Parts: sequence; structure tokens; C-alpha cells
Amino acid sequence: QVQLVESGGGLVQAGGSLRLSCAASGRTFSSYAMGWFRQAPGQEREFVEAVCWSGGTTHYADYVKGRFTISRNNALNTVYLEMNSLKPEDTAVYYCAADLVYSDSVTTSYYGMDFWGKGTQVTVSS
Repeated sequence: QVQLVESGGGLVQAGGSLRLSCAASGRTFSSYAMGWFRQAPGQEREFVEAVCWSGGTTHYADYVKGRFTISRNNALNTVYLEMNSLKPEDTAVYYCAADLVYSDSVTTSYYGMDFWGKGTQVTVSS
């Protein structure tokens, strides 16, 4: 089991940047593939970005490629989401998720994730 706590959300103007952090506790952090998902009001939760446990492989949703960057620091038990060139349509609650794996793989499916944080609100104004 792992506990996840997101931080760094807030209000930002279109074109601005935010850096989200997800602090993990529990089983050895490097045993988890990590990902970010988001959910806008009235919408289903959708995949944003994910990273394997070594940090060497990532996968991005098409709508964030070139704007968002996921990374992790296993020594600090933390995964990050750097968001640049933010758009109003990026407004959502952003969730950190963990998938316990036994190989250095990337998980991108909502159903493949084992643990979730409570989320952090990101609001992008026009």
C-alpha cells in the first residue's frame, strides 16, 4: 500500500505555468509506476502522463504533449508534473496515481492504477 498526497494546484492565467507534486509514503517508491490523471466537472477522469519506476520511460496524452512534463525523484519519494502554456481547458482536478509493478513499465490506464491521491485543483483563467 502507498499513500499519495498532491500539492501545487491553484489559479493561473492562460499561458502560465504550474508545478504539481505528489509525495508518496508506504512501500518502496521505486516499486510503483506513477501517473497523473485529471477530471473536469461533469467529465470522466482521463489520463494525462505516466512514468515508469526508473523514470526512464514516459507516456503522454496527445493534448498535453509538448506542454507538460512528468518526472520523479525516487530518493525524495516524489513525482512531479510541470505544466506550461496552460489553457482554460486544462482546468480540472489533477490526481496522482500509483501502480505496483514488478518490471520497469508504464501504466496509462485508469483501471490499472492501484492507489490514488485526493487530487489538487488547477484552474486556468482566460
